[in-house]
Amino acid sequence: MPRELRVPRALAALPAPVRWLAVPVALTCTVVVLLGSWSGPADIEVPTPTGKAAGYCRNLAAALPQELLGHARKDPSPSSPYVAVWDTSPRTVLRCGIDRPEELDGPHAMDMSPTLDDVTWWSQKLDDGSYRFVTTMRAAYVEVISPAHVYDSPLDPASAVTAAVKANVPG
Repeated sequence: MPRELRVPRALAALPAPVRWLAVPVALTCTVVVLLGSWSGPADIEVPTPTGKAAGYCRNLAAALPQELLGHARKDPSPSSPYVAVWDTSPRTVLRCGIDRPEELDGPHAMDMSPTLDDVTWWSQKLDDGSYRFVTTMRAAYVEVISPAHVYDSPLDPASAVTAAVKANVPG
């Protein structure tokens, strides 16, 4: 028998039905693992605030709603007191204690910045059509990513958390 057609010794010891299924099962497992790793959500960079900002962010995390405009909160694993995620597709993400955005030092600093209940949200449209809202003039920077085509207005998620931000992150 040609060498290419010989059954490896490890498989030859197994019953014929098991040998017949070994290759299809191995291929199926490989496909499942590859699809699972490709379709997983993008990692969220967890901020690392220090000092008083870390305390403000922990207080904010405790005050955030479990449901945001009809979408359940589904925080990433491992969880962090500095990140909150709501189950939209794509996800709505709030991060507290981020570094000051570099864009605030350039021409984008003059972009539209709506003020809601004494909280000013600097806005930036991202390449994928979503919006980034970042608080300004607060003791910690809070960022909300509002995905495209999920809400009636891109400002809706930021608006929904404004009261919690105002109560927990002093201006």
